[in-house]
Amino acid sequence: MADTQQDADRETTHSVLTGADGVSRCRWVGSDPEYQRYHDEEWGHQLHGDQALFEKLSLEAFQAGLSWITILRRRPGFRAAFDGFDPQLVASYGDEDIERLMGDERIIRNRAKVLATIGNARLAHELSTAAPGALDELMWSFAPPAREARPTSMAEIPAITPESTAMSTELQRRGFKFVGPTTMYALMQSSGMVDDHVTGCWRAA
Repeated sequence: MADTQQDADRETTHSVLTGADGVSRCRWVGSDPEYQRYHDEEWGHQLHGDQALFEKLSLEAFQAGLSWITILRRRPGFRAAFDGFDPQLVASYGDEDIERLMGDERIIRNRAKVLATIGNARLAHELSTAAPGALDELMWSFAPPAREARPTSMAEIPAITPESTAMSTELQRRGFKFVGPTTMYALMQSSGMVDDHVTGCWRAA
């Protein structure tokens, strides 16, 4: 029993990192101040609202194949380039806007992702126009029940779950792009649909 407890304590220690400020955080945060702020103030906090979730959906799509810190550092530029991710405004974008975005060095200039964001905005705007809050309700309908036990190590945190797969399948059925199950699980984590702060992280307390 003692050995098992020692192993658990060792795994927990390896899964958190104590920063220069003396705060223990999930190890993936590292020492980057912006990552630390994001971890402390946003990651795992419940996020609601059609526009807020559309922004999250869009940024997670742009993140595919890249590190999240790359997106996080460019987020102010993304918000400026995409009119604050207002679905109604982005849904109205035409060819001139596409070329404007493709020339904007503040964002990730990937044409497929730019086009997907505009297309997704049109779908999100249709949902919200028919029933305000519909996108929020749709996405949160896939949030799983709270875990009985918090993860004690990063190894216990999945990349895909049945719920993220179900969300991905439904969004794809509705025409949304860049919404694969791995991307949707990352969205679930960042928007607080799941809480993956590991044991030993100050947020876990």
